[in-house]
Amino acid sequence: MPNLASVDWMIVLIYLFFVFGVGFSLKPYVASTQDFLLAGRSMPAWVCGLAFLSLTVSSQQVIAVSAAGAQFGLASAQFYLLGAIPPILFLALFMAPLFYASKARSVPEFLGLRFDAKTRTLNACLFALIDLFGAGLSLYALAWLMQALHIFDVILHAQSLGQTWILVIAMAVPAAVVLVYLLLGGLTAALYNQVMQLFVLVAALVPAVFLGLKQIGGWRGLIAQVPVSTYLQQWTGAGRAGAPSLALALGLGIAFSAAFWCTDFRVLQTVFAAKDAAAARKAPLLAAAGAVLVPLLLILSGVVAVGLPTPQNSEVVHNENGAIYHDITVVPQAVQAGRGLIPARTNSFTDPMAGKPLLDRNGKPLLDFAMAMPNIVTHFLPTGLLGLGLSALLACLMSGVAAGVAAFNTVFTCDLYQPLIHQTANDHHCLVAARWASVGGMVLAFAAACTAIRFHNLLEALALAFALLNAPLLATLLLGMFWKRATGHGAFAGLVAGIAAAVFHYALTLPAGALPGFYGGWIAVLHRDPSPFAHAAWTAIFAFAASLVFTVVVSLFTTARPDPALVGLVHSLTTPLPRHPVWWKRPETAAAAILAAAIVVVAVFH
Repeated sequence: MPNLASVDWMIVLIYLFFVFGVGFSLKPYVASTQDFLLAGRSMPAWVCGLAFLSLTVSSQQVIAVSAAGAQFGLASAQFYLLGAIPPILFLALFMAPLFYASKARSVPEFLGLRFDAKTRTLNACLFALIDLFGAGLSLYALAWLMQALHIFDVILHAQSLGQTWILVIAMAVPAAVVLVYLLLGGLTAALYNQVMQLFVLVAALVPAVFLGLKQIGGWRGLIAQVPVSTYLQQWTGAGRAGAPSLALALGLGIAFSAAFWCTDFRVLQTVFAAKDAAAARKAPLLAAAGAVLVPLLLILSGVVAVGLPTPQNSEVVHNENGAIYHDITVVPQAVQAGRGLIPARTNSFTDPMAGKPLLDRNGKPLLDFAMAMPNIVTHFLPTGLLGLGLSALLACLMSGVAAGVAAFNTVFTCDLYQPLIHQTANDHHCLVAARWASVGGMVLAFAAACTAIRFHNLLEALALAFALLNAPLLATLLLGMFWKRATGHGAFAGLVAGIAAAVFHYALTLPAGALPGFYGGWIAVLHRDPSPFAHAAWTAIFAFAASLVFTVVVSLFTTARPDPALVGLVHSLTTPLPRHPVWWKRPETAAAAILAAAIVVVAVFH
């Protein structure tokens, strides 16, 4: 349990004051649905870019990426950078200008303009599910973090509340904070808070990682304590039927990373909110440049956490003025069974440190890698900075909730409520509906948070969500943007086929060691993958391939729209943005430099 002093609580309260202040200060400027849902399409490139970058290290990722660093070691930096940087650059150079040129307010509306109403409606339903599930995971992560660190225990135990009620309150308090500033300032408030979250996170994480590296013996000590090869084998061992590791890595890059960065509306909101097409393109470029280095802080925190000495029970005997004293330090069983600062998972969710460690099929403790980031922050940051670290964790997770709910209310209002429920609604009516959608979305996020409890960690839940929903969306979106022959019937058939392929693969296979049910295999178990990540990876690959094939085949047998109707919607039929006369100021040059920097970093972490 972190030892929070008065100054730490003061820092947290100051952070929350600024969060509310952003919402209240922006309230007078929210007068229309465009102001509320799209930030008035007036945001400068630097705000959109920093907000985009904050999403690369926010929400579940602040827990999941550090957990990947602890579980897979420095090798996880290779997969993260090669998986995230190229899709973000592709979004900046090709997709963002097209999104902006279409004048669409959301990705489903873009697909409705490109294809037809049924494709738009199906996409809107899928996006609504993705956004709510993402917000729910962030809300669950918030509650889990507060529970694991016992933040509310001192306050709430005085009122004789049990751990279950503490868990509920740990979800309700941040949800209420997020809902208030969203209702006041809309997407603009969410974007500015994401920018603030980024600075708070970096300010807290840099000293924590530096102190951790100093204690472990610097870079050489880190490498000596945490052999990279053993972790790398855990990941590349996910092949199936002799599939090469490189092929699987490429599949993971397409199915997971590209599907997230190029289709997830929680991220793409920053592009739609930009003030012009040039700003919409610059935002992902700025984010990609920052993403080369900022996420490495999360990965390093996880590696340092697992490489430090594991706390054990100890007894120190010393003599003072002829009296013998025994100083006994007792650590929880979960901590002793862990590795470094990573405790073992236990059979108690409400109080993990009080439960018994869970064992795998080989009798070894299952480690709770998600505790890497929280434990690094609470272990190394002194009084004052500890409050800053806690504020950073709260900021990251609350911004994930805000991004999910903001995306949901946009998709619901623009793609479901207006076209299907109330076609004649005026702007004020739609603004009221959008605010109520925010309230309803937050309530539904609570329900989504409950499903996350079934997973061993957030990384597995994220992987499954991307596999089932984002991967088929990526195939449809790419074909719609870059193949003018794609038709509405083909896109709809491809989406249905991709989702069906994902569901059937998920239902007919199972990760090793898991029981049929929530992890898959609820129809039959025809194959077992070595890990939940490999299971989700192959689910995504099947979904992407099925969506791609069915979209192409059905499109070839149906009538395509004429070229004039596709101007501004298909890349080959849209006028490109003006090229800068100076070559080194062009976005293509910046993208090449960012990609080269990412490759250099990957080589260093190899």
